[in-house]
Amino acid sequence: MLYGIALMGYGIVGSGVVEALWTNADHIYSRTGRKPEIKKIFDVFDFAGSPVESLITHDINDIMENDDIELIVETIGGIDHAYRLTKMAFERKKHVVTSNKELVAAHGPELLKIADENNVKYLFEASVGGGIPVIRPLERCLIANEIVEIIGILNGTTNYMLTYMQNFGADFGDTLKRAQERGYAEKDPSADIEGHDAGRKIAILSSIAFGAFADYRDVYTEGITSITLEDIKRAGEIGCVIKLIARARRVDGEYLIAVYPMMIDKQFLLSSVGEVYNGILIRGNIVGDVMLYGRGAGKLPTASAVIADIIDIMRNNTSNTNYSSKWGEKLKIADIDNYYNRYYVRLEANDGEIAVDEALREFPDAIILPDDAESVADTKQVIFTTGVLREREFKLGLQRVENSSSGVKVRNYIRIYTEN
Repeated sequence: MLYGIALMGYGIVGSGVVEALWTNADHIYSRTGRKPEIKKIFDVFDFAGSPVESLITHDINDIMENDDIELIVETIGGIDHAYRLTKMAFERKKHVVTSNKELVAAHGPELLKIADENNVKYLFEASVGGGIPVIRPLERCLIANEIVEIIGILNGTTNYMLTYMQNFGADFGDTLKRAQERGYAEKDPSADIEGHDAGRKIAILSSIAFGAFADYRDVYTEGITSITLEDIKRAGEIGCVIKLIARARRVDGEYLIAVYPMMIDKQFLLSSVGEVYNGILIRGNIVGDVMLYGRGAGKLPTASAVIADIIDIMRNNTSNTNYSSKWGEKLKIADIDNYYNRYYVRLEANDGEIAVDEALREFPDAIILPDDAESVADTKQVIFTTGVLREREFKLGLQRVENSSSGVKVRNYIRIYTEN
């Protein structure tokens, strides 16, 4: 018995889905009792001479009005066009599976509601971890737990760049160019290097973990564009590496969700996640720490997650109810000023001793790097770490340092991971 499937978008992910469906059609049949058949692919290009040429259509109605098509895979990307077509699919009583994190993060609650009203499914495992299964573990395997924290490296582009800078001493600009040449970064890399991609992903995970919709626009987001080789070197001196960290915590009834570069101890699990790999650590109040690791993007890894959703729907083994009923309520995300962290700070001054005095005046427990403060007397740069501080107090302290008459300037600061 055949199961009709169509695709909207035949780019990197879409072509991976087709390849994987064709390769594993018999395997899927053995698991579901039905054999997936790709009926149509909607795209603006013809793909002349390719194996899918006969399946290509430029008329979306060839999919929407075809009763033999039960499920649509949306791999168009972006928001507006994908939103309109996804909504249309639901209204035509067709299930939708997507890898589109932008769409889920922006319109998830509305689309889930429309899917429910039309008694169809909307699944998006591939929208967060690529090939890493994370939504299912959160929603099923860890359902007995109250999720205390999610902390992860959710963007392969920035992880590759920070790994390369650390290992080869390349500066940010050269490393970005290399990432683009290797296909790890887009021509316009802003969504990755400014943290927006990771921000959308942690918002989706927070929505599932905490049972209400976390709007990615409320997530504090900071990228890696300010990270220098000096910062990476200094991180190593205190036994740390720098990673772009997405973090969601429930603390004293507040939800702290943010994305920013952090120095993390080399003994911490996420420190060894390098290159384009992603790592997601989930803390449950019963199970403790669970670590998920793998390729967070790529043609076939992402296709793997898409097809897992397809199989779930083919088995009639899932529902939207756990999401759609909860996501009608919006999660209140705490202001970044309420977060607690340790901090690494890099100052610049004409006189290093004056900079040390200013640092110790505002942050009495500061540790000057290197340890012997006298060695900074003839340098124009002073680096120190703080104890655990509330973000608001830390920033006010930095403002007082810069506003003093000493001429000290703050050149950069980076949060240091703590479990507070």
